[in-house]
Amino acid sequence: MIGERWALLIVREVALGLRRFDEVQAATGAPRAVVSDRLHRLTAAGILATRRYQVPRSRARLEYTLTDAGYDLLPVLSAISDWAERHLPRAGVSEVVYRHSGCGGRVTARLVCECGEQTGPQERLIAQVNR
Repeated sequence: MIGERWALLIVREVALGLRRFDEVQAATGAPRAVVSDRLHRLTAAGILATRRYQVPRSRARLEYTLTDAGYDLLPVLSAISDWAERHLPRAGVSEVVYRHSGCGGRVTARLVCECGEQTGPQERLIAQVNR
């Protein structure tokens, strides 16, 4: 689900506070039909939730918020942002920085073993598939 084109960008925009369809569509630049499809699929997958709102003299519409599953994707988004900062040119692209609401410090994603030791990016990791 989150591997589909535009899905993580849409989650990022909702995490950044954009709640309405037109806001998300404008921020991502994705075609309207794609935004509609991804919002529907992300909601069906339990990553986003909807709330109804109504502007006076207009029909009721939906706004989107992150669910707990959506919030659990924030470390993924932070890791992608960290990677992009290190490896991609900044050519006029706005940088997204994740900050701790308590102190305002920058939050970064790290790999930590269950033993508590932090692993480095050059450390060899062993991938294992459990079936």
